[in-house]
Amino acid sequence: MSLGATPADVNKLILGQAMKLALAGVLLGVAGAIGLTRFLSSVLFGVRPADPPTFVIMSIALAAIALLAAYVPARRAISIKPVVALREV
Repeated sequence: MSLGATPADVNKLILGQAMKLALAGVLLGVAGAIGLTRFLSSVLFGVRPADPPTFVIMSIALAAIALLAAYVPARRAISIKPVVALREV
């Protein structure tokens, strides 16, 4: 913000970076879960290998939690005065 960014720019930057990481984690997690459920379905009886509603609901929940976890630091970054941030460096 001391270089001319608006609070909305800072918010978008922080949340955008956090959501990219969260999306990559969700995609890798879903791929790993699908691979493991195929293995576990042969061990456990009555378990379907892929349950789409469960994967969708949990992916949305994890993305929402990641967004909330990134929102708090983004709000703190916006509230810091640029002069104070420059003095601390």
